[in-house]
Amino acid sequence: MTVMTKIGNDDRLDKQKKMICLDVDGTIVNHQGQMSQRVREAARAVVEQGHEVIISTGRSLGAALPIMQELGIDHGYVVVSNGGVLAKVSANDIEVIHREVFDPSVALKALWKQLPKAKYALENERGEFLSNQAFGDASFGAETRVVDFEELLSNKAVRVVVFSTDNTAEEFGHAVQGLGLSGVTYSVGWTAWLDIAADGTTKASGLERLRAILKFDLADSLAVGDGRNDIEMLQWAGHGVAMGQAPDEVKDAADAVTEGVDEDGLAIVLEELLQD
Repeated sequence: MTVMTKIGNDDRLDKQKKMICLDVDGTIVNHQGQMSQRVREAARAVVEQGHEVIISTGRSLGAALPIMQELGIDHGYVVVSNGGVLAKVSANDIEVIHREVFDPSVALKALWKQLPKAKYALENERGEFLSNQAFGDASFGAETRVVDFEELLSNKAVRVVVFSTDNTAEEFGHAVQGLGLSGVTYSVGWTAWLDIAADGTTKASGLERLRAILKFDLADSLAVGDGRNDIEMLQWAGHGVAMGQAPDEVKDAADAVTEGVDEDGLAIVLEELLQD
């Protein structure tokens, strides 16, 4: 695997560091939410070398922070809610530095007509999760409050989630794509799961905002991911690596493909970086 030339950010010019952007589910942890010892050790070694390791995930802030802690990142930045929220994290403080909000009502109404039995949830501008029925997920990092569907329509959102138990991922994807949703950015997950963000908001847009703050050259960015919501990030990065179990369209967006999450594909990428 070829890695890019190293320059580093403005306070590390002589240390040749990189901006390393890592998806969580299916990349750092497996689909049971477990992190292998090999991945943990490789990631911690990269952090200890002084590289800027940035968690970039569809998870919300509360669900991303424990991953940062487990990787030994005691200060730094995180991109969560698929680019909808950027935060600066230190040992004593969490500061949200950017939040992309949007009006989800048009998309929600269109989806409701097509998928009336699906479960709907949103993360509002205060970081609260509201849902139209009992619906929780580890990626939320917070308890959900059940409200009427009409109340969901009246909230500004940074993230909307739609989950159907009546459809396969393929059926669900075709139904969503057939709606021609406009004014939002969306991606369909491994199951009948849909993530919606503000138009133009992706992991890549959040990372580009951070890159400008940190003053890294784009060529010095490395991204690793496995999901359809990682496609823009892999295309954006100086070097994008897809996990071995990723769908073909994700692999096509990457510069390289590593082993799957169950074969510690991320650790392989990071261990090679440590050897440079």
